[in-house]
Amino acid sequence: MSVEITTGPPEVRVPASTEATDTVGTAEAVLSKRTGAPVRLADAEDLGGSDRSVVMRVRIAESPFELPRTVVVKHYGECPVEARSDPFAHEAASCQLTTALPPEARVGPELIAHDAAERLLVLEDLGRGSTLADVLFADDPRVAERALLAWARALGRLHSTTAGCEADFDALMRRLGAKSWTDPVADDIVRSVAELPELLTQILGVDTPPRMVERLTAATELLESSRYRSFSPSDICPDNSLVTGSSGVRFLDFEWGCVRDVAMDAAYLQYPFPSSWCSYALPGNLAESMLSTWRSEIAEVWPELDDDEVLMPRLFNAQLLWVWVSTWWFLPRTGETDRPIDLHMPSPRRSTALVDRWRRLRTDAEEADMVDIAEVADRMIDALVDRFGAGALHLLPYPAFRTA
Repeated sequence: MSVEITTGPPEVRVPASTEATDTVGTAEAVLSKRTGAPVRLADAEDLGGSDRSVVMRVRIAESPFELPRTVVVKHYGECPVEARSDPFAHEAASCQLTTALPPEARVGPELIAHDAAERLLVLEDLGRGSTLADVLFADDPRVAERALLAWARALGRLHSTTAGCEADFDALMRRLGAKSWTDPVADDIVRSVAELPELLTQILGVDTPPRMVERLTAATELLESSRYRSFSPSDICPDNSLVTGSSGVRFLDFEWGCVRDVAMDAAYLQYPFPSSWCSYALPGNLAESMLSTWRSEIAEVWPELDDDEVLMPRLFNAQLLWVWVSTWWFLPRTGETDRPIDLHMPSPRRSTALVDRWRRLRTDAEEADMVDIAEVADRMIDALVDRFGAGALHLLPYPAFRTA
């Protein structure tokens, strides 16, 4: 039987946008309603947006109340009926949740105003600093290392300050009329467990042993309720992480914000950004340093996660799920070329990224004495190289570390 599916991380699959010409006027109306007096905006600057939304920086030209000098406006188009979740609802609920934190604990922009009917958010302008992607694609390894450690610290702080927030987040999503507020990646993971074995047989000639399916099914328990759940931006990729001088790293995009097990985010520290175009290799022990930094931030809330016997099995399961679902996303189907993860960004080839992830998984499985998983990983590496060439064996480091 032939299997044809269109896959990819959820951030690339929700269409619809609004016209930029309407955004400034709508934002003025929302702010005027919020303050109870006329507000006029000027000097609109397009920040790029996407096919889902228009994003602009605007100056507060006139207001009887004290407002920031500039704000960022994000204006969403209508959510298609067939979409599995609404990015506006996810972002609005996420920003409400994180704005309620003490200012010193916030790792995202403050929500200044929003309007569900207009599908518009007015957010704190975090400035024109570099994103983590900018830093990783520059040429200073020390700056890049500091930024990655700051990113890990910010992620840990976010987890620790939003532990136990699930009921609050659910209530905010219901108030926005959302039909779903689970982790958007969770659905893909469940589908990949069911569908990827047949694809691997068809495309690579690799059979998935029943024991591997059992391991994957057991790992999906991370997607269910646990005492280690916290808020996650979900899409915590380098281009959505702003490196600031005074506030550390701030996360920018909550379109897939959700509550999930913290191990799913911590795995990003070990297998760099598995849902992102920006997925190159890290040097030496930097991933371990990032994990230690994250653990130092969450230890007060979950002291048991500072114990390797508690954390590492959970982290391994998260890594296993990320490798599996990213293979389902990125494995070139029959007739497809082995193209970069993102055609418009400096991405590695899909096969190269996947080989690196399966090699990491093989090493971790061997260290954990999970021989069955290590054997599957070994077969996957050989099959990917046989299919796509020896070049798949060489994932470059991020540019910042290539001259270190």
